Amino acid sequence: MGVTAQDNKTRLLMDQSRSGRRGATIPALDVPRSDLPPDNMLRRELDLPELSEPEIIRYFIRLSSMNYSVDTNFYPLGSCTMKYNPKINDEIARLPGFARIHPFQPEETVQGALELLHHLQDLLAEITGMDAVSLAPSAGAHGEFSGMLLFRSYHKSRGDVKRQQILVPDSAHGTNPASAAMAGFEVVEVQSDAEGNTDLEDLRSKLSDSVAGIMLTMPSTLGLFDPNVEEVCNLVHEAGGLVYGDGANMNAILGKVKLGDLGFDVVHLNLHKTFSTPHGGGGPGAGPICVKEPFSRYLPKPHVEKIGEAYRLVAPEESVGAIGSFLGNFGVLVRAFVYIRTLGADGLRAVSENAVLNANYVLARLRDKYFLPYDRSCMHEVVFSANWQKRHGVKALDIGKRLLDHGFYAPTIYFPLIVEEAMMIEPTETETLETIDEFIDAMLDIAEEAEKDPDIVIGAPYTTPVIRLDEALAARQPDLRWTER
Repeated sequence: MGVTAQDNKTRLLMDQSRSGRRGATIPALDVPRSDLPPDNMLRRELDLPELSEPEIIRYFIRLSSMNYSVDTNFYPLGSCTMKYNPKINDEIARLPGFARIHPFQPEETVQGALELLHHLQDLLAEITGMDAVSLAPSAGAHGEFSGMLLFRSYHKSRGDVKRQQILVPDSAHGTNPASAAMAGFEVVEVQSDAEGNTDLEDLRSKLSDSVAGIMLTMPSTLGLFDPNVEEVCNLVHEAGGLVYGDGANMNAILGKVKLGDLGFDVVHLNLHKTFSTPHGGGGPGAGPICVKEPFSRYLPKPHVEKIGEAYRLVAPEESVGAIGSFLGNFGVLVRAFVYIRTLGADGLRAVSENAVLNANYVLARLRDKYFLPYDRSCMHEVVFSANWQKRHGVKALDIGKRLLDHGFYAPTIYFPLIVEEAMMIEPTETETLETIDEFIDAMLDIAEEAEKDPDIVIGAPYTTPVIRLDEALAARQPDLRWTER
C-alpha cells in the first residue's frame, strides 16, 4: 500500500507529542475517588500523544476534510440512492418535541409524535398502494426479514406448512436471499432472460406447492422495469405463493406506479434512500413494511392506531412480535414525513421523473464508450460493463479508482452479479446537468486512457490521501494501529 504527502503530514502530527502538553482541562473530581484496577489489568505500553488544543483541533479537522460526503460531492453509487437531502428535514427532526422525547414516556405525553407516525403510515400506504404499514423495521434488510416472518406466519395460520421455498431472481439485492434464509426458508434462484426481465419459463418450472413466495425488486437492480411484473405476480398467486416487493428502488417510480396495484402483497421501503435521511457509514436507516389488508394482522409490534381521539401503540392480532427495542428510528421517520409533506404529490412525481431522466442521459452519453449489456431505456440507474476496457487490461475496479482522481466517488461495481465487470451508476434527481456532465466527461476521459495508456488507469488513484491498496493483503493482514515509520 502507499500514502500521499497529505497522509504523511497527518502522521507527523502523531510525532508532535511533547511531555506536559494538554489539549483539555479536566474539572475537579466531584465523586469519591476509586482505586485503579490491578496492575495486571493496566496497559503500560499504551503511550498516548500529549498535544495542545490547537494541535488536536487541526488534526481532526484535517481528517474530516478527507471525508467524502454527499454534501460536498457527487455520489453515483447505483442501488444506494445517495442523494442530497434538504436540511429543513434535519431542522424539524431536531425540534425539542421530537429530539428530546423518550420511548418509555407515557403515551399521553407524546401524542404529537404518535400522530406524526400515524400520518406517516397513511402516507406510505397511499404511495405504495397498500393498506397498512409498520414503521418498526430499522433498515431495508430488517424490513425484508420482517416480511419473511410475515410470510411464514400467514402460511402457518392456514396450515400450509409445506411451503418452505422463497424464489429470488438472480439480479436481486444480496440481502433478499439472506433475509429469506434467516427466516428459515430455502432460497431458489430464478433466472433473468436476455432482456433483463424475469424469465417466465424458468419461473413456471420452479413454482410448486412448496413455494411460499417470491421476492422481487421493482425496478430491478439492473435499473429496469419488468413489463411482465403483473404476470409474475399472477403466476405466483395462482401457485398459492405470496409476492414480496423490495422497494429500495422506489426513487424511480414515486407518483408513477403503486406496487400494490401490480399485485404485491408486502413491500418494504428504504426511507434512508428515497425519503430524505442521508445514509452511509452504517446508518441510521428505516425500512417500514407496507402490506395488503389480509396481512395487516401479522405486522410487527408496536403499531400506531387512532382509538377515539387518542393515538396508541398496539399489537396487531397475530403480530410476528417485536423486531427491535422500540418503534424504529424515530428521527428518520420524522425526516421522511417532512420530506413527503414538503414535496406533495407533484413533487414526489417530479423526483422520479428527474431521476429517470438523469439516468437515461448518462446512458445516452456513455453507451458508445462502455458496453451496455441490456440495450434499452433504464429507470433510475444504468448498468454498464467494463468488458470493452478489459480487453486492454483495465477492469471495473480500475475505472472506479481512476474516478477518484477526478474528484468523484466510484459507482457501484461488480453488482448486479449477473453482469460481468458491472458498473452501476445512479445520478439521482438532485444533481444538476453541469455536475452530471462533469462526471460523464471524466468517464469518457478514462475510457480514452484505458484504450491509449491503460497503465494510467490500472495504477490509479494518485491524488487521494491513501493511494492504491493491496486489498487482498489488507483483508488478510489488517494494520489496525499506527506505528512510526
